[in-house]
Amino acid sequence: MKPIILFFITEDWYFWSHRLSIARAAKNAGFQVIIVTRIHKHKERIEKEGFKLIPIRLERRSKNVIKEFFNILKIIKIYCREKPDIVHHVAMKPVLYGSWAARITGIPAVVNALAGLGFTFVIKGWKASILRWLVIIAYRLAFLAKNTIGIFQNPEDLKLFVDAGILKSEKAALILGSGVDTSRFIHLPEPSGIPTIVLASRMLWHKGIEEFVDAARQLRKDGVKSRFVLVGAPDLENPAFIPEKTLRNWNYEGIVEWWGYRDDMPEVLMEANIVVLPTTYGEGVPKILIEAASCGRPIVATDVPGCREIVRNNENGLLVPPHDSKSLVIALKNLIENPELRAKMGARGCEIVMAEFSEEIVVKKTLELYKKMLITKI
Repeated sequence: MKPIILFFITEDWYFWSHRLSIARAAKNAGFQVIIVTRIHKHKERIEKEGFKLIPIRLERRSKNVIKEFFNILKIIKIYCREKPDIVHHVAMKPVLYGSWAARITGIPAVVNALAGLGFTFVIKGWKASILRWLVIIAYRLAFLAKNTIGIFQNPEDLKLFVDAGILKSEKAALILGSGVDTSRFIHLPEPSGIPTIVLASRMLWHKGIEEFVDAARQLRKDGVKSRFVLVGAPDLENPAFIPEKTLRNWNYEGIVEWWGYRDDMPEVLMEANIVVLPTTYGEGVPKILIEAASCGRPIVATDVPGCREIVRNNENGLLVPPHDSKSLVIALKNLIENPELRAKMGARGCEIVMAEFSEEIVVKKTLELYKKMLITKI
């Protein structure tokens, strides 16, 4: 009988963009794959892969205690019915609710993957401090069982969880990012003409989009010829989302272009000369930066956990302080006016991705973890 692995992820689009390659590899390795997620637009795609799809309406922003309690009961019911050998939880609510459900139902092996710590560990103030304290307690309960392993995308997040007593270091695995398909994101010469600077992400203030727009304004004022492009849609379930009206106003103003949501990122990156992410969000390792480096594009990002794993300062890109539009302007102007430097950094980025961040590396490490857990039952 095939071992069963169940992926519990909040959104189907996130599964498709960040965990599809791992699920495919698990299926090819002999696992029966089940996906538990909220359905938006990827139902047919996921089912066509041969995965069993179980819809669940888990809202990331919901604070309705009764609704959340019934969601946990539904997860318990799913785990009882499907009897997976391994459950792989991705992001905060699946990790918390899924871990509690797995403990109640006696699931043999639990993988809790945190692709960054999100806005909870970014926001400031006394209310935020209380929220973080509560979240840490909840995570401690989630990682309490001996059959649980945590996957982290950068060493800072891993250290934070170990130092906070959430889990022991021997129960933590470091796997850098979600990987990138280097056969799709290939190194091509950058486009000619006025340099195009692209920021692709969910449209959240914490992603540094205000600093990006400020830099665009300043460079235009300084007479530096360039195009600034935002790619992505507002994430309405995140409290830091940028209203669509604001994005359209920027676009109308002519300072930045807003292209909206795109699912053809290789084509988007072919149109870019420089890729930027001045984020202060709790990132894992931002996938867009890995994809950009794979395509031979120099990358500019803030010197924060996750970004500095892929951006090697003055090698394949430039790191700037967070919340610092002036430093961002200086970094971008340097790259805009130096095509030779862009080419040199782009080539180095490809080398780094092939050595450390390719999809093959991430998939291999994850499957090895699954197999170890099945054999030892940790």
